Amino acid sequence: MSEQSRRPRRPAKPYRRPQRDPVRILAFEALRAVDERDAYANLVLPPLLRKAREKGDFDGRDAALATELVYGTLRRQGTYDAIIAECVDRPLREVDPPVLDVLSLGVHQLLGTRIPSHAAVSASVELARVVLGDGRAKFVNAVLRKVTQDDLDGWIARVAPSYEEDPEDHLAVVHSHPRWVVSALWDSLGGGRAGIEELLAADNERPEVTLVSRPGRATTEELLGEEAAERGRWSPYAVRLTEGGEPGAITAVQEGRAGVQDEGSQLVALALANVPVEGPDEKWLDGCAGPGGKAALLAALAAERGAVLLASEKQPHRAGLVAKALHGNPGPYQVIAADGTRPPWLPGTFDRVLMDVPCTGLGALRRRPEARWRRRPEDLDNFAPLQRALLRTAIDSVRVGGVVGYATCSPHLAETRAVVQDVLKQRPETELVDARPLLPGVPELGEGPDVQLWPHVHGTDAMYLALIRRTG
Repeated sequence: MSEQSRRPRRPAKPYRRPQRDPVRILAFEALRAVDERDAYANLVLPPLLRKAREKGDFDGRDAALATELVYGTLRRQGTYDAIIAECVDRPLREVDPPVLDVLSLGVHQLLGTRIPSHAAVSASVELARVVLGDGRAKFVNAVLRKVTQDDLDGWIARVAPSYEEDPEDHLAVVHSHPRWVVSALWDSLGGGRAGIEELLAADNERPEVTLVSRPGRATTEELLGEEAAERGRWSPYAVRLTEGGEPGAITAVQEGRAGVQDEGSQLVALALANVPVEGPDEKWLDGCAGPGGKAALLAALAAERGAVLLASEKQPHRAGLVAKALHGNPGPYQVIAADGTRPPWLPGTFDRVLMDVPCTGLGALRRRPEARWRRRPEDLDNFAPLQRALLRTAIDSVRVGGVVGYATCSPHLAETRAVVQDVLKQRPETELVDARPLLPGVPELGEGPDVQLWPHVHGTDAMYLALIRRTG
C-alpha cells in the first residue's frame, strides 16, 4: 500500500447555505429589470422598496443603501465597465449580463462607497451564490479581488486615455457618459473644459427632491413645515427636501395639492404663464401633457385668472396620469387623449400653448442615469420629424397675438435651437420672445432669446425653452 493511500482523508467541508441579503438582492433585481425590460430605475425601485418594507425586511437605512447601490451603479456604469474589462479574461460582451450586474454592484461598493473592501467582496460573493450559483460566485470573487488592488482614482488613471490624447474619450471614461453624449453636451455648452467637466460631474450627483405647491391648493409655507425642507432657488412654488425624504409621506402630496417636480419644469410653465399676450387670455393648451406635472401647475395658474386648460396626451395611459395630476384643480379643465400632430381642436383656438415635446431626455440624466446608455445618436433622427410637427401644430393652434412655449428636457442642439430655427424659417408670421426676463433672478441665461438651464449652473434638469409669438 502506498504512503499516499495510507493517509487519512480530510473530511469534506460541510456545505454552507449562502446568506440572503435583502438589500443587495433587491438592488440586483432592480438592475435586472432595467437591463431586461428597459425599465427605468425611478419607476422600478419604489414598488420594490415598498414591498420590502411591507414584508418587514427593510428599515430606512436599508432603503437608503439599496437606492444608493442601484443609482450609483447605473451612474458609474461606463467607468465600472472599463475597470471590470481590465480584470476579466474575456471581452466584456461575453460576460453574462446577470454576472456583470453582480460585478458592477460589487465594484460600486468597493470604489464608490465607504463600505470596507472585505465586506464589499464578501457581500457580493454571497449575492452571487444566491442569484448565480457557487460556480459563478468564484468568478465574481476572483474579479473583485483584482479590483481591490487600487482605488477609483488609480483605476481611472489606468483605464482612461489621457485628456491630451483623446479628450472626449477621457471624459467619457472618467465621468461615465457615452462618448457621443459627451460630444453633444460639449457642443451645447459652446466648448471649454471646465464647463463640460462640471456638467458631467453634476449628472452623476444625486439630485435633491423638489416639490411644487400647486397654487390655490397648497402653499410653500405648508411644505416648508416638513423636515429638512428649504425654499426653492428660483420658482416661488418650489420647496427642496435637502435630505432626500419620502415625498409620498407628505400629506399635501398624497392629496394631490402638491407634487414632485423639478424646478426647471416649474420655470418653463411659469415663463409661458407670465409672458404677455395681446387680447383675451382665456384658453390654454398643454399639447404633450403626460405625465402631468407641468399641466397641473398650468391648470392651477389658469384657474387663478379665470382661464381654462386643455391637457392633451397621445398615449391613453399617460392621459390617465394627467387626469390624476389635475384632479381637484380649483378651476375648470379638460384632459383628452389625442395626437398632437393631428389635433381635434380648431386652428387659432388658444391664447397660450405649451409643447414640451418627446426627446432623448439627455437633460435629466441625474434622475434617469440609465437613459445615457439606452439612447443612441440615431434616436435624434427618429425624434426630429415629430418635434418639428408638434411645434408646427402648436403655432397653428395659437391665435394671432398668442404665445407658444417650445420645451425639451434635452440640451442637444438638434432638439432645441435646430428645431425652432427650422420651423420658424417656414413661418414668417411668428417671432421669438425673449424668455430671460420671464425667469426673474435666474442667472447665466445666455444671450437669448431662448433659455437653456443646466444642472451644474442652476441645479435643475437641463430644460430648454423658446417662446414664440404668432404675429399674423
